[in-house]
Amino acid sequence: MEIAWIGTGIMGAPMARRLLKAGHHLRVFNRSPEKARRLVDEGALMAPDAAPAAEGAEIIFIMVPDTPDVENVIRKIEPSLARGQLVLDMSTIAPEAERRIAEKLAALGVDYLDAPVSGGESGAIEGTLTIMVGGGEAPFNRAHPLLEVLGKRITYMGASGAGQTTKLANQIAVALTLEASAEALLFARRGGLDPAKVLEAIGAGAAASWQLNNLGPKIIAQDYRPGFFVKLIRKDLRLVTEAANQNGIALPGLAMMTSMFNATAALGHDLDGTQALAEALVKLAALK
Repeated sequence: MEIAWIGTGIMGAPMARRLLKAGHHLRVFNRSPEKARRLVDEGALMAPDAAPAAEGAEIIFIMVPDTPDVENVIRKIEPSLARGQLVLDMSTIAPEAERRIAEKLAALGVDYLDAPVSGGESGAIEGTLTIMVGGGEAPFNRAHPLLEVLGKRITYMGASGAGQTTKLANQIAVALTLEASAEALLFARRGGLDPAKVLEAIGAGAAASWQLNNLGPKIIAQDYRPGFFVKLIRKDLRLVTEAANQNGIALPGLAMMTSMFNATAALGHDLDGTQALAEALVKLAALK
């Protein structure tokens, strides 16, 4: 299949690579071309911009950081789109923006899905991502074989924007579970325990979670290399806050985690992995 892939960052590059290895033809574009260079070395074609990447492609994937970035890609590719093409946005952005884009592209005869993912860099590399999809059922069915290359659990959530709303719910759970994991390990260490043994003891019981079992060892080792940037979880929690305000609901845990990740960024960890939250927790726990 002729595929365009726009956005080859920490998540986008390994996802695009999986499609390339599955035998599809990819034209790739990234604002920083060096981030797409390895894909070109592996057989992808480098496009000079988003529009020539999208032109003539059967399916166009977008994987960029934030709502304005997706809107900018859509503005660039819209003149080159043709009836029958399918655009999949796998970024995490505002649900309302996805609904607007879907309506705009529908007028051109172009299908649009919002299909954000969860699972981090390791899930992107291994093809085990969780994918939450909003949009029409027919386009979803059309995209499903490709999504199976990228993810292990693929769920159709409903109309446009539903995928993004699901992802934002996911991020609430992710953030709070990470905080619980970091607090548990700090409590264990300060109580004189070996945190690695504590992780072994509680990691298979009722306290088990992806965050504890995958990021717990990194917290213990103070390994803050990114699988998912602090700056991106801060963006996601901003989107959750905006959506919660629109729906008139108060989420106290969300407010706490927004502050925690802002503190983590203020300590210089914005480009580190989300597990760097543990560093901010240590400093806050020392306050009397």
